[in-house]
Parts: sequence; structure tokens; C-alpha cells
Amino acid sequence: MSTALQKVLENMESVIIGEKENLEYLLVALLSEGHVLLEGLPGVGKTKLALALSKSIDGEFKRVQFTPDVLPSDITGYYLYNRMTGEMDYKEGAALCNFLLADEINRASPRVQSSLLEAMEERQVTIEGETRRLPSPFMVIATQNTVENEGTYPLPEAQLDRFFMKLYITYPVRRDWREILNRYEYEDPMGKLEAVMSNQTLLNLREQAKEVLVNEKLKDYLLDVIEAIANHEAIKIGINPRGSLALIKGAKAWALLNGRDYVIPDDVQKVIVPIIGHRIRLKSGYEASLEHVERIIKEALRKVQIVV
Repeated sequence: MSTALQKVLENMESVIIGEKENLEYLLVALLSEGHVLLEGLPGVGKTKLALALSKSIDGEFKRVQFTPDVLPSDITGYYLYNRMTGEMDYKEGAALCNFLLADEINRASPRVQSSLLEAMEERQVTIEGETRRLPSPFMVIATQNTVENEGTYPLPEAQLDRFFMKLYITYPVRRDWREILNRYEYEDPMGKLEAVMSNQTLLNLREQAKEVLVNEKLKDYLLDVIEAIANHEAIKIGINPRGSLALIKGAKAWALLNGRDYVIPDDVQKVIVPIIGHRIRLKSGYEASLEHVERIIKEALRKVQIVV
């Protein structure tokens, strides 16, 4: 791992305890220009995870608490008539930033959720026919909890597919729980967290990730994995082309994170569940839990012969 990435990881670990793997996955998404959906029970640190990443990079951060009264214009921006000049002035929306935290995204209406689609896929927003490019880098980190269904609007498949990764935050083990009690007993260390990476350094690392080598045999392996998942008896909808591209980008980023300039099958296997798990759909009668989806993916991986 490069020194710059190691600094970001250590910076996040100073405030996030017991989630090293998810922190590494966040770095993979960051290097891959992807967006992340964090899911878990209330109070397990989903928002803190997003804040830790955004505060570690020297970029502009905005947060929107998604509620039923949020409007699409709050995200994209809007025009307001200026009586002094007689012209329409553009007022920036929350999407005009480097890191957007969409907190409890499933509490907003489908109209508001859909206002993020263009921003997430094309890095731009369109208001009254005028298109505005978003800053680079641009990353959406959304959260939702798994307990409450009342007053929520489940994300449609098209919206879910825009997320590069879906990560699950669970309760910490006892050792980590004790460390949380000790570290947060008197004050929140998040307030002292400072940026340790510039935007330019991040953009340079993204270019390095793009240059990581994926040979043709590795691509054949990846396609074999995709076919094996699609042919599983429980699968109704398999991996789409966007998902396969995300898998290659994620494998490249994981290789770079581990100090290599080429991808091996282990890289694909490491990132496949968080990148693919939320994209596939199971047939009726099969439990759509994380554990079941993960088991199906791993069964498919075991059926594919590794020849690289």
C-alpha cells in the first residue's frame, strides 16, 4: 500500500474501530470513482464511517439528512430571480461538492432519490435545460438502516445499480466495543480529524489504478465467474455489464491497495461480494439475505477453474 493510502487508512482507524475491512473497501471505491451505500442497524457508526473518509481527503463535504420534505432542487440546485439585476441566479445544490453524505437516503421520496441518478452516473446535474459539471472527485456515500420500514421508500434497482459497493456495518466484537467505550468516553475524536490527502494526490492515485494490468486470461476468469453466477439455480437476474466493469475497477483498486500493478484472481474474489451482492436478484422462494447471496457467489467461485 502506498504511503498516501496508508495515511488515509490510519487516519480513519483513529476514529473508526473494528471496521478495517470496510475501511479498505471504502478506499477501493474511492480509487475506482465509485459511490457507496452503507447499511446497518442504528447506532453502529454508518455516518461516522462516511465522515471519517470525507474528512481524511482535502475536499468539500456536504451532508443532506434525507427526509420526506427534501426536494430535488435541494440536491441539484435551482434558479432564483434577482430583482437587483433582473436575472436568474443559480443557487448551488448539495451535489456541487466532492463528498456528498446522503444520510438515511431511503427516507426521501423517489423523486429526490432519482435526482441523484444523473449526478452519480454522469457527474453532472441538469437544471432547466442547463447542464453543470460536478467537481472532481465526486463521491456519494449514502446510509440506510435495516430496522424501520415505516416512512421509508426502498431504493429502486436502477438506483441501487448506481452504487459501486454496498457495505454492511454490524455490531463490534467485545474487544472493539470496549475500545469504543474508552476512546469515546470523554470526547468525540472525530472533531480533531484532519485531512491527510489532497484532491490532486487522489486524482493521481486514480490514474495509477486505471493503469493496473488485467490480462486476457484474467478477463476470461472474470467472465466465467459471471456466467457461473448467472447459471446458479437461485439466480433470477445476474451481473450486468455495469457490474462487470465495476468488478474490474474494484479488482484493480484492490491490487493497487496491496502494492501490485497487476490483477490476480484473489483480487476479484476479495471485492466481488460488496460490488456484486446488491446487483443480483434471486428467484422467488429464495431468501435474499446477505448471508445467502454471499453463499451463492462463493459457490459459483468454487465451480470456476483458475487458469491465469
